[in-house]
Amino acid sequence: MTTQSVLGIIGGSGFYNLPGLESARWETVASPWGQPSDQIMFAEIGGLPVRFLPRHGRGHRISPSEINYRANIDAMKRAGVTDLVSISACGSLKEEFAPGHFVLVDQFIDRTFAREKTFFGSGCVAHVSVADPISPLLLDAVERAAKAESVAATRGGTYIVMEGPQFSTRAESNLYRKWGCDVIGMTNMPEAKLAREAELCYAVVAMVTDYDCWHEEHAHVDVASVIKIMTGNTEKAQRLVLRLARDFPRVHPKCPIGSDTALDVALITAPEARDPKLLAKLDAVAGRVLGKA
Repeated sequence: MTTQSVLGIIGGSGFYNLPGLESARWETVASPWGQPSDQIMFAEIGGLPVRFLPRHGRGHRISPSEINYRANIDAMKRAGVTDLVSISACGSLKEEFAPGHFVLVDQFIDRTFAREKTFFGSGCVAHVSVADPISPLLLDAVERAAKAESVAATRGGTYIVMEGPQFSTRAESNLYRKWGCDVIGMTNMPEAKLAREAELCYAVVAMVTDYDCWHEEHAHVDVASVIKIMTGNTEKAQRLVLRLARDFPRVHPKCPIGSDTALDVALITAPEARDPKLLAKLDAVAGRVLGKA
């Protein structure tokens, strides 16, 4: 049985729209987990269904800690998404990743503490593996699109996710550098964990806007300097996404690390002990294994 690919894009800071799509329309997708950040844009590119959601809402209305990550991922799943690419602004913790460079990260360190991080809980417990949080075939496709559009991008890197909304102290920034982190941002956790629970293949394009506050020649980060770099990053990211969609496989390929079957070995609560109210909310996220799909 084949599954049609549906490419989902979550846009971060500065990435509030995706021009160049065909038959584009904004639609409200209701979620039992609350209100998503915005409507979802339903569109096509060369026959490939594309779904776009601005993570902070159009106009950047929602701070990182206030984003309803569960509703966003659930809504994208309900919109039919099979492969999800996150476009995220970030700070650089490495000299070689200058503002304007893209990092196609493959690992995370989650330092957030004020967010709901799972769809599961009392009444239906599940434990998914996020040892490898990025789906390799999707990352391959993103890397090919970056090269085709001559967008400077490095494959591989660790993204440390801080709570925010404040930027780092200098001591924190230098600590994260000692840990070997490559970029820092505020939004890709718990997004990546929830995408895995929802059995979505997931990849990240981290767009560097600044050097955080560790760099001697760039003493601190401010919104004005970030926005200036962000404008150029957005244009490159839009080209990358459009190329990705044009070249994307129309049939969803089976993920070699099992991103799209993550719940096969994750549910631990016995069927007779599962809470019907929670199961009803899990109809999109876990419907495949719960027999509700």
